[in-house]
Amino acid sequence: MTRVGAKPPLNALHARARDARDPRAIAALLRALRGDPRAGALSLADLLARRLAEDRREWQRVARLFALRRRLVREGALLVAGVDEVGVGPLAGPVVAAAVILQTRVALPGLDDSKQLAAAVRERLDAAIRAQAVAIGVGEVWPPELDRLNVYHAALEAMRRAVLALTPQPDHVLVDARTIPGIAAPQTPLVRGDARDGSIAAASIVAKVHRDAIMARLERVHPGYGFVRHMGYATPEHLDALRRLGPSPLHRRSFAPCNQLSLL
Repeated sequence: MTRVGAKPPLNALHARARDARDPRAIAALLRALRGDPRAGALSLADLLARRLAEDRREWQRVARLFALRRRLVREGALLVAGVDEVGVGPLAGPVVAAAVILQTRVALPGLDDSKQLAAAVRERLDAAIRAQAVAIGVGEVWPPELDRLNVYHAALEAMRRAVLALTPQPDHVLVDARTIPGIAAPQTPLVRGDARDGSIAAASIVAKVHRDAIMARLERVHPGYGFVRHMGYATPEHLDALRRLGPSPLHRRSFAPCNQLSLL
């Protein structure tokens, strides 16, 4: 039985610190620990203080990613979509684009360009983005159409489809370094937008997770190419499989390695 006024065991405090996610809960625990004279409690308080400071810096970093969106909202564009595409470079599979309209207030620590994130982090953020989105649209262009359009125009078409899939439609669109044809909303292209803007970064993550899931499914339909590992990119494993098996229906005949092998 715990005596009145007795301090909780240090292992219980460590468990609370480990499980705490809300900054307010962490701050409350930190205040309690600073009134505890035990060396273990003071050490844990120092650790929590550093964690809280790191969390605060991360929240400030993510907030800066939405500076342009805040300005657009003040100017009357209440629904701002970020748009990005993935899968331009692979030899196989679709080009995929996503368009994301996020809620006004979001909690997305770790948000960044999808290329800078590990797969597990992307999947966690994808779930968080979907939970905090007003609307998400996805567009796909598959190899037969991509080969007719060329990959540049296929990427633009995927982005157009992603924006048109949004309900409601956006008041303004932020795009990673492109201007999308065939949409009514005004657009702002941003060079390296997936690293500079939170809405575009969110779109890059949704598009990447969506395309990776497609490639994992295609691995089961067309085994032997290793799609689940290289996602269609021109790795040595993929090129070796192409030489052994020839191009599949998923391969882009307008890309040199596939085109050359299909002629053998």
